[in-house]
Amino acid sequence: MSQIDIGITETDRLAIAEGLKKLLADSYTLYLQTHNFHWNVTGPQFRELHLMFEEHYTELAIAVDDIAERIRTLGVAAPGTYRAFAELSSIKEVDGVPDASDMVLILTRAHESVVKTCRSALVLAQEADDESSAALIGDRMRVHEKTAWMLRATL
Repeated sequence: MSQIDIGITETDRLAIAEGLKKLLADSYTLYLQTHNFHWNVTGPQFRELHLMFEEHYTELAIAVDDIAERIRTLGVAAPGTYRAFAELSSIKEVDGVPDASDMVLILTRAHESVVKTCRSALVLAQEADDESSAALIGDRMRVHEKTAWMLRATL
């Protein structure tokens, strides 16, 4: 591949990509967790939660592609294995199948965790004048803040 000359230093591109890798890992881990809960939710709120979780994991499926492509745009390989995601993600796997209210609480905390990852990555992008990464990260942060609010409202 030819040299990248988009007005962002190599050092900054690498730092931003590292922040985006953590966001990608969080997003993919949250995608898997949400999909798992979609499949396994039971109880009086089954239909509502089943459909809401589907909306969330569908949105996350698109997001992970956007984040990975931004990492590639910065000239860095995007992580794509469970091992890499487990090492990078702030979201931990859940053992077993929690009850519906615990699923909502777990997902709320996970979305809030992704917001914190976004905030860290956003600082790197803003300091490097990387408006493209900052816009992507800001958009993701808004989605996760809103989703956490909607989940909290069901409790």
